[in-house]
Amino acid sequence: MVSNVVPRLSRRAVLVAAGGMLAGCATGPEADVVRLRLATGPAGAVYRRIGGALAEHVSQRVAGVTMSTVPSGASTDNIRMLRAGEVHLGLSSLDALITADGGAPPGLSAVCRLYDSHLHLVVMAGSPIRALRDLVGKRVSLGARDSGTEFTSRRVLELSRVAAVGRLLSQAESAAALRDGAIDAMFSLTGVPTPAITELALRHRVRLIPLDSQVDALFTAYPGPYSPGTIPATAYAGVPATPAIAVPNVLLVRDDVAADLVHAIADTIFTHTRAITGGGNSGPEAVPEAWHINVRTGISTGPVPLHPGAAAWFRDRKH
Repeated sequence: MVSNVVPRLSRRAVLVAAGGMLAGCATGPEADVVRLRLATGPAGAVYRRIGGALAEHVSQRVAGVTMSTVPSGASTDNIRMLRAGEVHLGLSSLDALITADGGAPPGLSAVCRLYDSHLHLVVMAGSPIRALRDLVGKRVSLGARDSGTEFTSRRVLELSRVAAVGRLLSQAESAAALRDGAIDAMFSLTGVPTPAITELALRHRVRLIPLDSQVDALFTAYPGPYSPGTIPATAYAGVPATPAIAVPNVLLVRDDVAADLVHAIADTIFTHTRAITGGGNSGPEAVPEAWHINVRTGISTGPVPLHPGAAAWFRDRKH
């Protein structure tokens, strides 16, 4: 059974929570406060929203811990910051994380799997683009630099031998550029729904391009992180259900973060999921992607090992 008591860290966890990395140097009452940094994503992205919700609830519910968020380009940028010791935790798509030998970068492990992203390919409703092959020679946002969107969209275009004119724009920038006619299409690897596309679809008619024929090619070339998915008709105003490519997202942590601290973070995520989602509401504070967080899938992090503290939490809940 999982306890409902607010997790409390041992003094050892406070002192070695991050192996000295980024540790605060306060004295007095603040000396025992663990200050953690979580790398999220760019403006208009689900990573920014769900990362903010996670940081808020860990700060509220884990005694002696304050977690702040660090904006980033997303997956690839977050992995870089983690390995450089600039942050303690970070969000990443699974495909951007897996190395050429099928493993994970050294020094990193997983707290859990969170939810699956879907690769969107968005055009304005009046666009002549009907399929991926129609992107040849077109101006296409591949996502923010060092993002999971850039990583996956480049793979899709290369495997399909489609030569588009790529632009590196954040989700918010992509939506604005598509609206203004500065680009012809935008990729977005993100949770469903994602804020930038939601806002665009509320004001302008848009379409999603089916990507079902690209899933098999990705799965064959890069076994493991890809599966067929569907962006439902309920996701965006006026947009029917559309086949897409699904990719899991994981919450990463440096190996040198103390085990009981990671245990407390995992406990917060899985025992307070409803609070993290916004309490089940559908208003502006809701984080619908967090509705997909659950213990059954949370342990499924592929080739990325669970941090010892997270592994202990999953073991503890069975007793």
